[in-house]
Amino acid sequence: MIDKLVIVESPAKANTIKKFLGGKSKVVASMGHIRDLPKSKLGINIENNFEPEYINIRGKASLINSLKKDAKDAKKVYLATDPDREGEAIAWHLAYILGIDPDSICRVTFNEITKDAVKKGINNPRKIDLNLTDAQQARRVLDRIVGYKISPVLWKKVKRGLSAGRVQSVAVKLICDREDEIEKFIPEEYWNINLQVSDKKTKTKFDCKFIGKDGKKIELHSKEEVDKVLQDLENAKYKVVDVKKGERKRNPAPPFTTSTLQQDASRKLNFAIKKTMSVAQTLYEGIKLPEYGVTGLITYMRTDSTRISNEARSAAKDYIVGTYGEKYYENRFFKTKSEAQDAHEAIRPAHVELSPDIIKNSLSADQYKLYRLIYNRFMASQMASAIYDTVSVSIDGNEYNFKANGQTLKFKGYMTLYVENEEKEEFEKIPELEVGEEVKKEKIDAKQSFTEPPPRYTEASLVKTLEEKGIGRPSTYAPTITTILTRRYIEKIQKQLIPTDLGKVVNKLLIENFGDIINVEFTAKMEEEFDKIAEGNEKWKKVIGEFYEPFEKIVEKVEKELEHVTLQYEESDIPCEKCGRMMVYKYGRYGRFLACPGYPECQNAKPIIETVDVPCPVCGGVVQIRKTKKRRNYYICENNTGIGEGCYYISWNKPKKGEKFVPTNDADLKLYENDNKKLSRKTTKKKKATKKK
Repeated sequence: MIDKLVIVESPAKANTIKKFLGGKSKVVASMGHIRDLPKSKLGINIENNFEPEYINIRGKASLINSLKKDAKDAKKVYLATDPDREGEAIAWHLAYILGIDPDSICRVTFNEITKDAVKKGINNPRKIDLNLTDAQQARRVLDRIVGYKISPVLWKKVKRGLSAGRVQSVAVKLICDREDEIEKFIPEEYWNINLQVSDKKTKTKFDCKFIGKDGKKIELHSKEEVDKVLQDLENAKYKVVDVKKGERKRNPAPPFTTSTLQQDASRKLNFAIKKTMSVAQTLYEGIKLPEYGVTGLITYMRTDSTRISNEARSAAKDYIVGTYGEKYYENRFFKTKSEAQDAHEAIRPAHVELSPDIIKNSLSADQYKLYRLIYNRFMASQMASAIYDTVSVSIDGNEYNFKANGQTLKFKGYMTLYVENEEKEEFEKIPELEVGEEVKKEKIDAKQSFTEPPPRYTEASLVKTLEEKGIGRPSTYAPTITTILTRRYIEKIQKQLIPTDLGKVVNKLLIENFGDIINVEFTAKMEEEFDKIAEGNEKWKKVIGEFYEPFEKIVEKVEKELEHVTLQYEESDIPCEKCGRMMVYKYGRYGRFLACPGYPECQNAKPIIETVDVPCPVCGGVVQIRKTKKRRNYYICENNTGIGEGCYYISWNKPKKGEKFVPTNDADLKLYENDNKKLSRKTTKKKKATKKK
């Protein structure tokens, strides 16, 4: 007989918790969700007040039978899935499968997987929070309705297999809108004048920036304006007219939330959002450490709160004072955003005494980098401010005004451990100057510049925007970005998120026909409704009902209007070699391709082959740009046809004019070998097929 059966979501988490529970306890994993809506149909009974038609997930029958057997043998079953809405819903589904009354005391949660936290959770079980499960159900049902009702429109008008989504389509819209801004952007000319001077005592040189004239700010937009200023300053004498000295404090950032962790890991570690969450999950669930065994290293990584517990605050104080001294510690509280759920603490180390360097040998390279980032950010959040001595000097010449700013770091404070954003502005080392003192002009020059368009989104900046606009929640950022990348609506090139042609077509169709649903305001409003449901202030079926009635009318109207509309494809200048029609650009799984508009009578289609303007360094042929399955570019000669045949040129790097090529580096050798193996297999298949004939 089992005293306690504890069901968690993952085997790693189960292994960590096992060591904390003595006696005849058993810890098993549900492997995530065990019930969900069916994939083959809508799975929502619209007529029966939007009742979801859940089914057991295919392939989990043996797991479910095993869980039922364990539950039957246990005196008490605890559902210990993750401490968020999704985890609450999984617990609710487990209760249904195992015949447990959700109103019984069966639910336990751990914000961190430590011995104290696990025992505290087990000793303080509660009922399943039906408000949280209803909020999760509302999101699931609404997203299913939107996806399953709108996606078929894309299938009919663009291609099968595409999908629309309440959050993912808004994310694509943001990226497409930014691309439109960039394409329509008209650069404006502006000029800066830089004056370099030196003081007569120490001969120290420093730079001053042009501000204006007679105390009024002046912007320079043409060379003529600049030449006039430079002419007026031809024989000018420069005097110090003001010196301001002061002190500037720089305060630490709060501990990480999901969003800020994803942003910082992207900026500092070059981690994709999906990778950040995957590595964080392993740190939360537990790492095997010498002397400690399997140990959870961080608190729960899906949170929008910056709150920390009193115990963590006290542990941080002891560590900071003991390591750096009393003056480095400051007890800080950070205000959590009003719209945050605040169900969990901020992301922080579960054991302050386990510094990154102490456990480095037990972590993978990625785990160490992320743990160090989390650890240092948390510790820095409880440290004293950095202090700078600042000086601002105003210098005039022939009534024209210049300014120089300088600062020196006086006390490092929290910056001993962590800096959120490096100083973007460079500060001069300015010598001791007095008002009325004359300085010597060393040189003066002007620089022409042009305004730049807004930058493309990166994963980090997209997450920041989604959070600021109230779109999605901590658990949705990573899957949203993964989905739109997988669907090929956007592609990631050197960190930048760029809409594909397919993404632009889909976005245009959705915005023109479902603009009231695929927009920032509606998506943010629904997040607020989900929050109200989670708080018990709204009924989920009422929220879905109020959405569905107008939505159904929109879908019916769009389907009717688009029934006789044919999507106009862009015509190319390439004739179809089979029927002579001019081929058009269509959209497939891997982007654009050429197809005959005479389909289905003529089914001719072919890929669009990009080339580079440098001849093959081996044979002089045309070098083509191709993509791997993961959309990474590589370069191959058109004459590369297989082992022992034609040219052997293939490389990750774009060829340069005049350079010789030998596949000597490891990356190119592997690419070369894989390509030849693939071509060899194709050749073998062709030979076998010919023999059979």
